[in-house]
Amino acid sequence: MTNTIYQQENFAVPLPITQAARKIAQNFASQQPTPEKATQVKLNTIAVLVVHEYLQMMDIPTNLTASDSWNPVMRLFADVADLAMPSFGSLECRPVSTFDLTCSVPPETWEERIAYVVVQIDESLQEAKLLGFVPSVATEELPLTQLQPPEAFIEHLGRLQQSIATIVNLRQWFAGIFESSWQSLAALANSQEPTLAFAFRGPEIFEQQTSNQPVTRRAKLLDLGIQIADTPLMLIVEISPLPDQKTSIRLQLHPTSNQIYLPQGVQLTVLDEAGAVFLEAQARSADNYIQLQLRGDAGEKFSVRVALNDISITEQFTI
Repeated sequence: MTNTIYQQENFAVPLPITQAARKIAQNFASQQPTPEKATQVKLNTIAVLVVHEYLQMMDIPTNLTASDSWNPVMRLFADVADLAMPSFGSLECRPVSTFDLTCSVPPETWEERIAYVVVQIDESLQEAKLLGFVPSVATEELPLTQLQPPEAFIEHLGRLQQSIATIVNLRQWFAGIFESSWQSLAALANSQEPTLAFAFRGPEIFEQQTSNQPVTRRAKLLDLGIQIADTPLMLIVEISPLPDQKTSIRLQLHPTSNQIYLPQGVQLTVLDEAGAVFLEAQARSADNYIQLQLRGDAGEKFSVRVALNDISITEQFTI
């Protein structure tokens, strides 16, 4: 145990707990029905604020008000300590005490998180230590020996940032202006790559629009990390104009090559501009595609994330 604590102290980042943070945490705690729930909310809130202030020092933007931990209903009914990070998603900030050897991670937080940061909080609530992080979890008790150093978390964000493509302007698609990585279905169907053959085995995969509005459809192969049996997945975006400067958007995720079904558990998620989850679909064992449909106003921004296990790729759009 001595060696474990020494290793954590070696890379832990000490951070003060400000009076403002303690005041906010106490306010949130006072709204809870039991002493146990009040303590949980207080520590969760302090952990979130400590990480928020650390990221602010690193010039990494966050959005407290878009976080579930800032929602009084979510605080009441869930053990949540998330921090919304625009363009990335939600970061989970889990508190531990000084002599804890494991960190509690509730099952409801095992998905839709870009990483899990562990914050050690002293009994006086005066000082905290950023112990480290893990990119994903699948157990309620995370051994602290599995944590990667805080500086590795910054590198993790850098890798996530690299996977986020340039913002795609969907309104330009109506004018026939497309990014080179987004191709028509015909262009991909005529591709010489044999791995793309399955993706176009039939047009019946697309439901017909009920309106008479023109439909614009483009597809992109996701080859920045999501690879199934050495073949990429394909994201299809279909848009059509609506009255009052609104746009209808349909997203579909398909397998390619000779893969009949999507890999079980692969997720298609729409994130709003603050990085909060807006819509989500997950492939079951026999889904040959999954889809989401939404509508938005001119100028509105959103992201689309495709994820499997701890690997994900994100595309950004503006309407």
